[in-house]
Amino acid sequence: MKIGVIGAGFVGQAVGRLLLKAGHQVLLSNSRGPQTLFSLYGGVPGCEIGTVEQACEYGEMVLVAVPLASYQQLPRDKLAGKIVLDAVNYYPERDGQIAALENRQTTTSALLAAHLDRSVVVKVFNAIMARDVVVDARPAGDAERRALPVAGDDPVAKGQVIRLLDQLGYDAVDAGSLAESWRFERSKPAYCFPQNIAALQQALAAAERDVALPLSAWHAVLQREL
Repeated sequence: MKIGVIGAGFVGQAVGRLLLKAGHQVLLSNSRGPQTLFSLYGGVPGCEIGTVEQACEYGEMVLVAVPLASYQQLPRDKLAGKIVLDAVNYYPERDGQIAALENRQTTTSALLAAHLDRSVVVKVFNAIMARDVVVDARPAGDAERRALPVAGDDPVAKGQVIRLLDQLGYDAVDAGSLAESWRFERSKPAYCFPQNIAALQQALAAAERDVALPLSAWHAVLQREL
């Protein structure tokens, strides 16, 4: 496939490398324009670069990996009819406090889907640290293969994304609809912890809407990363 990527930060680059390795074509973009992206030719060899609009037109699927505060800047007309892979997370210290999220009235993916109301949004790649995306990929059947959660309201699109994950080196767990995608948002047991299918299923089931993991749990993740 041709896959556009909006957001050429660490997540966008890492997923782009896996996509290229699996034989897909990739166009990376960011809001500042392609003139800022020439260094990516070395970091993501084989990719194309372009504008956000070009990434939308290019991709059969489009990965969105931008700060949540920027989601309303995404061009809804250009993304109409596309499967949008939502790797967006909410960090109040970066994005500013969003009352509907603070009050548990909605999810990050539901906000994105409401803006991209003519696209099909599938939440994926948000619950893995960027530095793990390439190194944790494993072939099918590997005993240490990691599973990633996927949520969406369109079962056909969700199935396509699950098949794509398998190509890229990951098992998948269907975490339900976008309304249920809070189960693997920031500070939940399924967020950024390496887990196989069974462990991830348990983590998703154990998530509580109003309960965040203690800081000690995050310190353990950071220690592993360091």
